Amino acid sequence: MKVESISGDSCVKALPPGGELAYIRDFIQASRAEELFSKLFREPFWQSRSITMFGREVMQPRQIAFQGDSGICYAYSSDVLDAEPWHEDLAALRTEIELKAGCRFNCVLLNLYRDGHDSMGWHSDDEKELGSYPTIASVSLGGVRRFVLRCKSDRQRKVEIEPASGSLMIMRGDLQHYWQHALPRTARDVEPRINLTFREIVRPRNRAARRMP
Repeated sequence: MKVESISGDSCVKALPPGGELAYIRDFIQASRAEELFSKLFREPFWQSRSITMFGREVMQPRQIAFQGDSGICYAYSSDVLDAEPWHEDLAALRTEIELKAGCRFNCVLLNLYRDGHDSMGWHSDDEKELGSYPTIASVSLGGVRRFVLRCKSDRQRKVEIEPASGSLMIMRGDLQHYWQHALPRTARDVEPRINLTFREIVRPRNRAARRMP
């Protein structure tokens, strides 16, 4: 098995043929990241939802929320999410991330991993609503968990990273076509983690027009 680890304060990792993973460790100041985690963790919007896997309906092993511009919806694994209004702190964070990533985002999918039993299975963010070459910006808050990518054509080829609280990862190019990613379960005693994945729905049912500032 070929596993490469990413560490350090910031880096840009090429994921062939044309994908890229950018990692910025201290995108959000530590005190602000802690405050934001605490505020979001206490919000009542978290949901436990089911998805269809291999013809069976199962509960997702995490809690989620979905926010975005008016009229935005997102469908995956036979589940359809209608965007709730932006949390004021996430709306402000979106603007900062847009400037860093050089692109716009009109929604954010929030995942709450309560302990090591909560996880995310192997998948690619390649839904049609996201367009052909989506850019996904991912912010980590709270506990540190292992994030793994693997090449679709060579599943022994993997890249691992443990995103710090307050860090930003940006996945772009054709990464979603040729790579998958997951957040595996762990037997370690880990703190709760919140992950914010900012996206642009380019083919929504009711597209809400918004220009970059």
